[in-house]
Amino acid sequence: MLNPAAGELVRLIQERHSTRTPFDPSRRIAEQDLVRLLEAARWAPTAHNMQNFELLIVDDPMTLARIGALRSSPSETFLRENYRQLRRDERELRERRTGLLAELFPPSWQAADAKAHDRLDPQHSFLGRSLQGSPTLLLVTYDARTRAPASEGDVLGMMSLGCVLQNIWLTATALGIAVQVLSMMSSAEVEPPLQQILQIPAYMKIGFACRLGYPATLVGRYLRVRREVEQFTHYNRYASADSGGSAAASGQEAGTGSDDL
Repeated sequence: MLNPAAGELVRLIQERHSTRTPFDPSRRIAEQDLVRLLEAARWAPTAHNMQNFELLIVDDPMTLARIGALRSSPSETFLRENYRQLRRDERELRERRTGLLAELFPPSWQAADAKAHDRLDPQHSFLGRSLQGSPTLLLVTYDARTRAPASEGDVLGMMSLGCVLQNIWLTATALGIAVQVLSMMSSAEVEPPLQQILQIPAYMKIGFACRLGYPATLVGRYLRVRREVEQFTHYNRYASADSGGSAAASGQEAGTGSDDL
């Protein structure tokens, strides 16, 4: 029998999604809900229990406006590599089961030869386009002067930040708070002026940020897909799907699954 708590956790995991629509700036996050998010972050597992992270909450409208005025042009590397993950329509997305619909991105980002300097829509050149009315911005920072023991590139530290994010995101989902991760906050173009605005020490690096809030309008959920379990699971040895090494081919029971909308 499935533990009710486990069933609820699975439901939250399946319902968690990235909200890319504008938020209502007048609907602020309730203080008690914000405390719950921070408490969830506090109990995230971290490498060697280093807890090498600091959270910064930004909800002052004037400060958010200053952040929104920062330029956030994507690099050509991002445009090129992002293009490979775009799917033309829902049919292709359902077939490939990875990637995102191209329509979720500005038209100038959808071309194979997109250039940062001449193919970027002017309205997408500033960070305000990404904030989209969010009343609260949560930044996750870490001390770059230290790392988990013998962790080249601080891979374990990055895994720890991922655990912090997952705890925050699942708790936000349970509370009905919409979330979108903004990775451009750590870019070479945005991070220095953002550190200055928020008085973040140079040694404290920005891992990522989450915009939090409530959608300004009721919109349909976009198509979300996942690979079937047997497409990424191997038993006792690693083998490609066509060599009989998947969960199904190795004689293990595999569920049929379905698109997660």
